[in-house]
Amino acid sequence: MQIQTPQIESISAITLATHDMAPAVAFYAGLGFALRYGGANSAFTSFHAGSSYLNLMAVGRETNWGQWGRFILYVSDVDTMHARALEAGFSPEFAPRDASWGERYFHIKDPDGHELSFAKLLR
Repeated sequence: MQIQTPQIESISAITLATHDMAPAVAFYAGLGFALRYGGANSAFTSFHAGSSYLNLMAVGRETNWGQWGRFILYVSDVDTMHARALEAGFSPEFAPRDASWGERYFHIKDPDGHELSFAKLLR
């Protein structure tokens, strides 16, 4: 009997570490993430991210995650998201651009250095 390989259906949540919850919460709230649980004074915070969640967990300053990668969030309008980041006083790494792989995108780092990419498929 051959066992079927289960299909991965979706990502429920991504959890990022933070050394300081208050600025991390302010950053994600400033980008428009809706708070689900926790907040600036909590050890664990959860935001809605479409049908998934973005979580933050507080860790000590001795924790160092180095170069870890990035995660990509699809949004309805990349340019409006970029403008929102600028209005909130954040510094995206570059202005929105069209990529050869068929997405419009920009990158931004949160207060702990985690890199986010906001993107939309070009059609």
